[in-house]
Amino acid sequence: MIQVDKIDTFTGHRDCVYALEKSGENHRFFSAAGDGFIVRWNLQKPDVGELIAKVKNSVYTLAYLPQPNHLWIAENQEGIHVIDIQTKQEIRSLKLAPALYFDIQIYDNQAFIAGGDGIISVIDTETLSFRKHIKAANVSVRCLAINPVERELAAGYSDNTIKIFDLKTFDLKKIIAAHNNSVFTIKYSPDFNLLLSGSRDARLKIWNVEREYTLEEEIVAHTFAINHLSFSPDGQRFVTCSMDKSIKVWDAEKMKLLKVIDRARHAGHGTSVNKVLWSDYDQQIVSCSDDRTISVWKLLE
Repeated sequence: MIQVDKIDTFTGHRDCVYALEKSGENHRFFSAAGDGFIVRWNLQKPDVGELIAKVKNSVYTLAYLPQPNHLWIAENQEGIHVIDIQTKQEIRSLKLAPALYFDIQIYDNQAFIAGGDGIISVIDTETLSFRKHIKAANVSVRCLAINPVERELAAGYSDNTIKIFDLKTFDLKKIIAAHNNSVFTIKYSPDFNLLLSGSRDARLKIWNVEREYTLEEEIVAHTFAINHLSFSPDGQRFVTCSMDKSIKVWDAEKMKLLKVIDRARHAGHGTSVNKVLWSDYDQQIVSCSDDRTISVWKLLE
């Protein structure tokens, strides 16, 4: 039996917390919220937040670039800010179209930005210049995932589809009629053989990459929208989080539910859980919510 220990709750954000991102140290992570604050937290020193940056508008997504120790911030309606973590100074910025920005993925000196205007902006991380604007729909691009093995970029859209692009040419390779509502989260398995998707329709779906993304399994995983999912460092498990206020732990091989973390049983979040991060530090799970808090969980067996 898996037991859940709530390690702590981090408070300090003044609005809904939307983004969690790993840092270069396994005991630290970043958060961003509707208040425009970008905060670094230390899992070894609970509830001691360190302000890294402040922007005017809300932030839904962050991306950490290890080698230069930079944090990429996508400010809604504005664009990209690149922060030097050591100095906490903005070293570069790039104006984007006035839209919401839902996801950033960085790979091979390229940043991919998912926009509410239906555009995936491809940006050179060294020169901060545009390489490509990928427009495959007139609805929001909600999430992105990169497969370096197959050299593919997967994107989840508000038209209920997942679109697969060639990572080199950016050509559209495949359209998957994936869900009955917006696709909010997609992740490749650590071996890149599977693509997992979660949607506003509360379904979790598993797609076989090697068989041209055929549907392997469909699970009614939550009662409301699945907002995000994250794999454990060893790849054996993953967690999903939902608008239904719960976090669920799954066996990644059997795709079976192992544990539900919620308010009634574990003093969980009181509102929508927006992001979840399975930390490298002591296998702790970090979650953030519309309730303005960040919770830290430990699984005990």
